[in-house]
Amino acid sequence: MGCFNSKPNDAGAIRRRPGNIGEVAVFIPGLRVPESLELSQPLSDGFPRRLAERLAALRSRIVVMAAHEALSVTRPRKRTFTQHGGSTSADLLQALEEYLPVLLGLVKEGSNLEDKIQFSWMNQEDDAEETALPSSWYEVLSVLHMMAMLRLSQANSLLLPKTSLEGYHTKVSEDNKRASVEIFLKASGFLECAIQHVLPRISPENRKGLPVDLSEGVLKAICMQALGQAIDVQLGLAIDSPKATLAVKRRLACEMVKCWQQAHESMADLPLIDSWGEKHRLFVKWKYIEAKAAAYYYHGLILDEGNTEKSRRMAVAALQSAEELLKESKDVAEAFHAAPPVSRSPPVCGSMKYLHDKIQKDSSCKVRINKDLYSNDSIHEAVPPLPDFAVALKPEEYRLPAVTVDAANG
Repeated sequence: MGCFNSKPNDAGAIRRRPGNIGEVAVFIPGLRVPESLELSQPLSDGFPRRLAERLAALRSRIVVMAAHEALSVTRPRKRTFTQHGGSTSADLLQALEEYLPVLLGLVKEGSNLEDKIQFSWMNQEDDAEETALPSSWYEVLSVLHMMAMLRLSQANSLLLPKTSLEGYHTKVSEDNKRASVEIFLKASGFLECAIQHVLPRISPENRKGLPVDLSEGVLKAICMQALGQAIDVQLGLAIDSPKATLAVKRRLACEMVKCWQQAHESMADLPLIDSWGEKHRLFVKWKYIEAKAAAYYYHGLILDEGNTEKSRRMAVAALQSAEELLKESKDVAEAFHAAPPVSRSPPVCGSMKYLHDKIQKDSSCKVRINKDLYSNDSIHEAVPPLPDFAVALKPEEYRLPAVTVDAANG
């Protein structure tokens, strides 16, 4: 049939990896970019021309904006702004939100248009340079993925300390931290919707053709990454609050471990390529180990409040485990930043600034105090299990929008 065909862009330019992406607080594995579509032949099979033209116009706008934003995502210090003061990522998000209701007209109940257009997107973590599929649900999935990546990019910008004219890094404000938590929850909400309500609608044949960027494992990993980083910010706020108890901090740290563990397990067996894919895997591993260091630190402090010999022994084991995990996390962080595209860590701040200072000091102190209880047994054999807390933070619910009147009527 006559329908839309993909118009090749300069694939090398869109997919080219930057050599250096600068400071990273929130890792974004590149931005998948849609390729242009154009009418190649007269439409047939009852495909409404008005709907086709509306789709083409909206998508053409997104193609241009996304190509520019793909560069900004990897250079958060050089973000561009519109003439009205808004960020280009916010404008692209709005364009995507305007596109979705029209796109969903292709998959509404009773429609026979779901497989009439072949949509093509540039990949970042898959070995294939691009993926083109005759599936409108694939397009919906790609749009939700882009919306989530844009939100993560916004959170990264909020959590990077700003540099003053004198060259000093300023502290990330509490308002920025709280705003980033809301953004993380929106990102995870887009991904949860994609996993629960879009992936199952893609035919088994087309699902086999999905790039690893859109695999269920990667989508789950990024969803849990967003929750894990939101909890990390909450932990930092709790550390700064004199009202937050050790029990509250331990719970947040343990919840963070659970999120990063799920992210780590979701990516374990995926065929991720070098560059973005391997760097993504290292980021998740780094944050998982770092979260365990925080959890064992607070667990050890609470155990040390016990009056029994057993609780003190367990406290020492937990604190030593925290110290060892912190050292391991630093090694993985170095590997992450060295992996292409190279990056660097912003000045240590938030929860980890406090923990970097305290873990080694408190571990050494407790070992000295309890040296009469210390044994030659391997500390790993005596490390107490972490408490099992359910993750309290949930993705912000996102529902696919209603089909627009134009899309419904063609």
